[in-house]
Amino acid sequence: MRLSINIDHIATLRNARGGNVPDLTEAALICEHAGADGIVCHLREDRRHIRDNDVKVLRKNISTKLDLEMAAIPEIINTALQIKPDLVTLVPEKRQELTTEGGLDVFRLQSSLKKCILQFHERGILVSLFVDPLRKQIEAAKKINADMIEIHTGEYVNAKSEESKKKHIERICKMAIFGRQIGLGVNAGHGLNYENIRPIAKIKEIEEVSIGHAIIVRAISVGLELAVREMIMLVKR
Repeated sequence: MRLSINIDHIATLRNARGGNVPDLTEAALICEHAGADGIVCHLREDRRHIRDNDVKVLRKNISTKLDLEMAAIPEIINTALQIKPDLVTLVPEKRQELTTEGGLDVFRLQSSLKKCILQFHERGILVSLFVDPLRKQIEAAKKINADMIEIHTGEYVNAKSEESKKKHIERICKMAIFGRQIGLGVNAGHGLNYENIRPIAKIKEIEEVSIGHAIIVRAISVGLELAVREMIMLVKR
């Protein structure tokens, strides 16, 4: 299993005071040096953390994979087509949400998403769709030629009882197997941390996880490089 690090909250901290500290590229390079397999950033419509120039600078400086999370809206699509990340992950987006609240309704949005995916494929950019672990959403992702899915792990993360957590893990596992069977790459992410990653890491069909907030929080105590290395030990064990 690969680990990509979401560095949005490094930008959040920088933007709280203005200027360029902490430096986003420096943080990304530390993550790579620690063994991360990729860097993730979310270019939101309101630019609350990551900004257009951040993505351009990251594209020029990192040596691993750059995964740009984004909503499928014309302005952001055009920016992504110009910058050419290795991968775009299409997500739903609401202005008032603190973080992405659920999976993309691929089944309902097939027509518009198919056109968007074609645009990226014409520029040699892979496309992942952030989806809830539901068969109809995964089938729709395959139908419109997505390269991979990222399974939303939020319901598992937020489950209160062990029984409920087990139920969500079983569903995630089942849908990861299904996704691989129909020819999609399978990633996972949302709310994963040092305690809840273990059951996800055991699902061999999941090829990559994306984790951000938990690692940045841990970095306050132990430093970013060690925080990344600790997570890698859990993910790749």
